[in-house]
Order: sequence, then structure tokens, then C-alpha cells
Amino acid sequence: MSEEWITERLHDHYAQSLRVDELLYDSKTERQRLKVFQNGTFGRILTLDDVMQTTEGDNFIYHEMLTHVPILAHGAAKRVLIVGGGDGGMARAALDHASVEHVTMVEIDGGVVEFSKEYLPMLSRGAFDDPRLELIIADGAEFMKTTEGGYDVIIIDSTDPIGPGEVLFTDHFYGHAKRALAPNGILVTQNGVPFMQGDELTGTMRAFKTLFADATCYLATVPTYAGGPMAFGWGTDGDARDVPLDVLRGRFDAAELDTGYYTPEVHQGAFALPPYVSNLIP
Repeated sequence: MSEEWITERLHDHYAQSLRVDELLYDSKTERQRLKVFQNGTFGRILTLDDVMQTTEGDNFIYHEMLTHVPILAHGAAKRVLIVGGGDGGMARAALDHASVEHVTMVEIDGGVVEFSKEYLPMLSRGAFDDPRLELIIADGAEFMKTTEGGYDVIIIDSTDPIGPGEVLFTDHFYGHAKRALAPNGILVTQNGVPFMQGDELTGTMRAFKTLFADATCYLATVPTYAGGPMAFGWGTDGDARDVPLDVLRGRFDAAELDTGYYTPEVHQGAFALPPYVSNLIP
């Protein structure tokens, strides 16, 4: 059994380690160092600069909650924009909705896409071959400035706000994203683990409060994003957060989704925030 471990030191006073049972890929692209390795608990794991990005074992939680929540809350989403998500998992989850007619995916690093097709095909499950997917290799912030918009749902599947992902957490970026939404569209973002990264959530929520009539976050527990539940930012000018449970159930049943985490009940409950999280929202 391998004794090699990869340690993620994303926080100043806390780290987590995962054993590398087999190193499958290790290469530095123009922007980041990518590794894929096998782990006995989580299966294949992708890291960027030794920071956890996704795993074969628990990615479904993250992907389901960042796609199914806004798409089913909207109820009539046809056009979806994903910024980031080079492994294809987010695109696959969005495309699992037959009602979605077009997904634009903007990924800054084409190398992530290419090696994910080879080493993490279980995440994208053919999404890159779906004719509804438009893949654009470009800077997400620059794309957001120039897009004609009209998106019903925008999903910011960014890395943490360090390095290439930092620009995706700025007020200017969120302002451009708001402009790219169709009327009553929904913007959702990954905002890290609030217990460990509270400033990240507070910064996003401060921007959302100035941009949207309804600005909050919701939670999901993803084991490899350690330190408590993750927060996902939510911004809209519509009333999609108030959709009754029976309506959500009807939409979920009609979508015929095969989920491992999402249910309409989990959807509603995810917006119930403990005080340590709600206190981070300005």
C-alpha cells in the first residue's frame, strides 16, 4: 500500500491529507499543476496545485446542488451558463435536464478539459459530445464582460479566490453576471466552507445585496471540502426561492433525475442557515 499522501494546505491553521494509492497523472499546464490519483475512499481525485477540486466519490453532491437547485427553482430554464467546471461534471448535471436547450461552458484552461476527458470521464459522462453544449476556452471574467447574455441560470463553478480564480469573486464580475441574466434569472456561486472561509461568503453576499432583490446562500455537505458544509451564493430578482414544495416535487418528478443528494425537501432545507452562517451575510 502506498505511503504517499497529498496534503491540502488551503487554510493557515488547518490541513487535510489524502493517501495516494496510485498516481495517474501529474503535469503542469501553463497556469496550474494538475494531479489525478486513486484513493481507496473517494476513487479518482483531481487536485490543482494540491488543492482539492473534485472526486469520483462525492462530486455528485456539489454538482447536483449547484445545478438542480437553480434550474428546478426557476422552472423554465432553457439557457445555462457555466463559468469554470473544466472536468465536465457541472455541464453533465445541467444537461441531465432535458428541458435545458443550451449550455455555454467557459473554462480558462483547455488542459483541464482534455485530461478530464481521459482521466475523469465518469464525471462528464459524455457531456462534451452533447450537441447542446457550447465549450469556450477563455477567461470567464472577460467573457462575462462581452456576452450578450440572456441566460436563465448562471453557475460560477470557480476554484477558490486565489490565482486564476480570484477575479471571479469581484464586485465587477458579479455586476457583469447580473447583466448577463435573463429577467428573473438566477446566479449561483460556490463560496467555500463558511466556517473556514467566512470572508469569502461575506464578500460575495455584500455584492449580491446591492445587485439582487433576493440575495442569500444555501448549504450542502461535501466530505472532501472539509471544515463543515459548503455555501452556495444565490442571487435573483425573482421569487424562485419561494416555490412551494409540491411544485418542486412536480418539477423534480417530471425531470426524471437520478440523484444521490438532491431532493425537493433537501432543496428547501438547504436555505435554512445556522446563525454562524447567517451572521456572515451583511
